[in-house]
Amino acid sequence: MIASRLAAPEPGWTTRADVVVVGSGIAGLTAALRLYGQVGRILVVTKDVLDAGSTQWAQGGIAAALGPGDTPAQHERDTLVAGAGACDREAVRVLVHEGPEAVRELISWGAVFDQQDGVLSLTREGGHHRDRIAHAGGDATGAEIQRALIAAVDRAPEIEVIQHALAVDLVPAADGGVAGVTLHVLGEGQVDGVGRVLCRAVVLASGGLGQVFSQTTNPAVATGDGMALALRAGATLRDLEFVQFHPTVMWLGEQSQGQQPLISEAVRGEGAVLVDGEGRRIMEGVHPLEDLAPRDVVAKAITRRMHETGMPHVWLDARHLGPAFWERRFPTILATARSHGVDPVTELVPVAPAQHYASGGVATDLWGRADVAGLYATGEVACSGVHGANRLASNSLLEGLVFSRRIAEVLPGELRPWSEPVADRRAAGLVPGAVRRRLQEVMTDRVGVLRSEKGLDSALADLDVLAEEVGHEPGPDAWEATNLVTVSRALAAAASLREETRGSHWRDDHPDRDDAAWAGHVDLVLAHGVPSATFHPAPATDGGAA
Repeated sequence: MIASRLAAPEPGWTTRADVVVVGSGIAGLTAALRLYGQVGRILVVTKDVLDAGSTQWAQGGIAAALGPGDTPAQHERDTLVAGAGACDREAVRVLVHEGPEAVRELISWGAVFDQQDGVLSLTREGGHHRDRIAHAGGDATGAEIQRALIAAVDRAPEIEVIQHALAVDLVPAADGGVAGVTLHVLGEGQVDGVGRVLCRAVVLASGGLGQVFSQTTNPAVATGDGMALALRAGATLRDLEFVQFHPTVMWLGEQSQGQQPLISEAVRGEGAVLVDGEGRRIMEGVHPLEDLAPRDVVAKAITRRMHETGMPHVWLDARHLGPAFWERRFPTILATARSHGVDPVTELVPVAPAQHYASGGVATDLWGRADVAGLYATGEVACSGVHGANRLASNSLLEGLVFSRRIAEVLPGELRPWSEPVADRRAAGLVPGAVRRRLQEVMTDRVGVLRSEKGLDSALADLDVLAEEVGHEPGPDAWEATNLVTVSRALAAAASLREETRGSHWRDDHPDRDDAAWAGHVDLVLAHGVPSATFHPAPATDGGAA
């Protein structure tokens, strides 16, 4: 039985804000900046410090049709192909047509992208047929975007920020919508402990769920809090089974846990190749784009070769790029690799797939609205429909920009009247923080890159056992663990229902894509403490290119 709300002390303080934005990455800060001046008080809450989320770690860049000869239509085609028939076409159309202007606005806010001879420098990544990836600091795009957005928020003092604040649960209103959010603020700032913010709208921009797996590129804060919170409040989660595993994550050993160093796809965009222990090219003959094939194709090819050779990793060969190019184009990756004892200038880099991105999340419409009144979602926590079964490289930052801008277009005119909270009758629960390691082992082993009916059934059984463990003291460890159990149980249910292989979803027992039976979305709701998954066939205009 999954907790319908988190067990927590009664709120010891109350404040008010017109809009609460949960999360401080590109999606959250863009939403706050675009709402600035259109609504009253805006409160941004973030679980750690402002720059601790996934945006900070984005290396490759942001994709948009900004280069000569490129068009939104070409970007749309590449996105649909990568999405393996599971994209919502209209959402993709919105993304690629509004994307260039969104990037230009980001530049106007102070983000400095790399240029050559006064022209924006663009590169190519997997699945793209054009050079359309804008980057900053060589391979520090996310850090530069985060810096620029934080500086812009600092120039807007009416946007209030609370750091070290974990969003616990949404506060229900009498009509079933949102009346606020409960927070636990760690012992810094003017408030302490559990309290609540009464508000007229909540914008979830809290990121992904990477910490449900043993190895991930996601930071420690990515524990699926926003998805779990929304599910408990009655919102629908969509396409949660489509978890992207980045093909080139630096392999640090079988015992390594938590956030792992990413070797950006842009390295292959500049000419690096994947080889096995005998020096054989892995992607040769596998796909017309070879090493720049979509991520799901590359991750599966690497996994197959690892199984064939019995090796826990393959190798990335970028030695021919030379020291000067490495130091100019990929200084962050170079320093990180060297800190782990590998010099990419002279050595092969050991790499293996690891969890990278959740293509699914809180189901939204084209304006970021969830199906709970007053709740909006944007960025990785959301499922806008643009990524389908496999996100195209560097579309994630763009999605956060575009759909946060769209939320800001409609939310001011849709602000609900102030609603007093009603008594929360949902069953409270908690699991102990100690279940985290066992949960990660179950998810990595049976709900990771390779899945099967047998493995998923046993994973669901084990997750149900973990969900029944009783937590003792409410607090961040137990709240995060309960959120991890919640989203893991939902993810495994969705993966079990989808009996086909599509994009990043790979079923050993159903190795083929089946458009006749499985073109559509898997939706999840929490029904009597159990995540319930339902398949909804796509309308004739939905989907994407094969």
